[in-house]
Amino acid sequence: MQFRDLKNQYQHLKEDMNREVIKVMNDANFIMGTQVKELEDELADYVGVKHCISCGNGTDALQLTGMALDLKKGDAVFVPDFTFFASGEIVSLLGATPVFVDVDEKTFNLSPEKLEDRIEQVISDGKLTPKAIIAVDLFGLPADFISINKIADKYGLTVVEDGAQGFGGRIKDKVACGLSAIGTTSFFPAKPLGCYGDGGAIFTDNDEWADIIKSYRVHGKGDNKYDNVRIGINSRLDTVQAAVLKVKLNAFREYELKAVNKAAGRYTELLEKVNGVGTPHVPEGFYSSWAQYTLKLKDKDTRDKLQASLKAKDIPSMIYYPKPMSTQLAFKGDMEYIDNLETTRKLCDTVLSLPMHPYLEDEDIAEVVNSVEEFFK
Repeated sequence: MQFRDLKNQYQHLKEDMNREVIKVMNDANFIMGTQVKELEDELADYVGVKHCISCGNGTDALQLTGMALDLKKGDAVFVPDFTFFASGEIVSLLGATPVFVDVDEKTFNLSPEKLEDRIEQVISDGKLTPKAIIAVDLFGLPADFISINKIADKYGLTVVEDGAQGFGGRIKDKVACGLSAIGTTSFFPAKPLGCYGDGGAIFTDNDEWADIIKSYRVHGKGDNKYDNVRIGINSRLDTVQAAVLKVKLNAFREYELKAVNKAAGRYTELLEKVNGVGTPHVPEGFYSSWAQYTLKLKDKDTRDKLQASLKAKDIPSMIYYPKPMSTQLAFKGDMEYIDNLETTRKLCDTVLSLPMHPYLEDEDIAEVVNSVEEFFK
């Protein structure tokens, strides 16, 4: 059994995939070929924004966004404590200070109540200038942008949607990566929409941000690549990856997103009957793209033993994330705001993600659920 079955996906898409990749090879247009712009237009249309700017990976998408927002020393950027390292890493990389905020125990996403408390705390201390919020769509579920955007407006902050795991999710009729002023995503192979290497993108309606990001991603170019008007980076999406993503985006829209939600629904239906297992929560009006299907267990010992039991039966599982951001050694210089993070610390000890992808068969789900039931019996 595969945790994320990319081999099976390729077999379904093989004919179209091979044709599009071979076209890139025949055209020998490997960097910023026509497929890149075509993909950007399709993605912008899907998300419902004016601009999609592709780049080298999801971390670069966040960094380019931070550069466009002019994040710098003395700025406070509020980041969930329970997420992947990149969300806070780019803040420190640009010289600003990541301020970690606890998450909601049901959704795993940034807690609006704790966010506002942390903003007030930083303002009261007067050492940093609150500048931005990076809210993550963890495991495919959009963060509560309805509440987060209101808080940002109240305090004059910019909200960045880190949709690396959330592409395809929705809040009512608004699509992930378009739920705030600017959003980013990752096309890492295991993401809901993944390529066959690295890739990322930024989404916004802001013309000024879009123009400066297009410059930053190619060494700060001006009119052409030999006219450099600012210090930038080298972060372009390869044409081969754009060709792969165009094929995958079509499948994602047509049936994969529906299929992965059907699989998640089946998991929940069966696992809700198992004592000792907490299933994922999707609030009313929210729609997840299910980058991961993540359980909550009673304690670390139970979680670790369940994982070992599944492994013995050749059922893969993963722990996202075993360590809070606020305890990462790399952030040792930014440890001032580390109170009131209890939910994150609890989740790091108790979560376990099961196999999840659009090609998961009912038989696979039954095998996983039966193994979990046997463990608790």
